[in-house]
Amino acid sequence: MAEDKKLFKWLALLIVLPLGVAVFGGDRFRYPCQDPANWEKEICKVPLCDVTRTCPEHVFKGQIDPRTLGKGKNEIPNTGPGAPVWGQNTANNAQGGNCGK
Repeated sequence: MAEDKKLFKWLALLIVLPLGVAVFGGDRFRYPCQDPANWEKEICKVPLCDVTRTCPEHVFKGQIDPRTLGKGKNEIPNTGPGAPVWGQNTANNAQGGNCGK
């Protein structure tokens, strides 16, 4: 019976601890320029952020830039019909684009 209580305590800890971290952890960003509050600061402006490649242009590369949402610039380019598909052989040769010829 004592082992059941000990097992229950560990199980409760394993359930409560991740829930506590999720609820009270707050918003965390991997890079400072992912945080919208920092976009106007010097650390997120070229040339400082260009050295570490953490500018918003680098962090959101390939995605819709959240800074331009609602300003008519939130389209992702080259996604319409006829756009090249990754892995699709667009040339008539059997080698890939990065292979030596």
